[in-house]
Amino acid sequence: MWTNSLLKQNGKLNMKKNYWYCVVASVVLGICVGGSSGGSAYNSTQNSASSSGSWISEIDPAIITAILGAAGIAIVIGIIIKIALFNPLEVGCQKFFIMNRVEPKAELGYLAFGLKNNWKNVVKTMFLTHLFLALWTLLFIIPGIIKGYSYRLVPYIMAENPDMDSNDAITLSRSMMNGQKMNAFIYDLSFLGWIILTLFTCGILGIFYVGPYKACSDAELYTAIKENYNPQNTVLQ
Repeated sequence: MWTNSLLKQNGKLNMKKNYWYCVVASVVLGICVGGSSGGSAYNSTQNSASSSGSWISEIDPAIITAILGAAGIAIVIGIIIKIALFNPLEVGCQKFFIMNRVEPKAELGYLAFGLKNNWKNVVKTMFLTHLFLALWTLLFIIPGIIKGYSYRLVPYIMAENPDMDSNDAITLSRSMMNGQKMNAFIYDLSFLGWIILTLFTCGILGIFYVGPYKACSDAELYTAIKENYNPQNTVLQ
């Protein structure tokens, strides 16, 4: 049975043997999965705009329409980029960290794995995963967090099985995480101190240490759960 200390020890070793590539891959991974921060910025902007709504009424409606139209187009383009590019790149990043466990020095070419291997199926699977997670989150935060752990392994599963049916991949992740969600939550909490230190260093520590360290350890977590779920390694091959 795996322990957090063992996962993190192995993750640290895997990071050190291929340090700079792991840094690059973790930065790309952070870009792919870190797009949710824009919502809070939008909300704060919206609040400040509402407090000064008096001067907005004096602006030419045509200008307001043009601004809203441009913003709408930008949002649509951002969503398309997220779905078509960032989601497959996320799968590619996890492919890199999986292979970095077993290869002396995994190449950055693995980052393009999701773009080169059944791209349409990868896009569909990741889109459905995020859609289901968003719908669960609408039911309140806690169900969304729980389902986030249920779907946690989907990018890894697609990194090893890009041809797997979307529903099968999502169902498999849910099945593998049965009985493991609390363990994974406690594992994530073990990085809380590092996250706090990252904030104190304005993110620098996260880029050059915590990010690659966590990503390598996450690959160890996936492998441990997979082996515990299926010791014979027949389902996910």
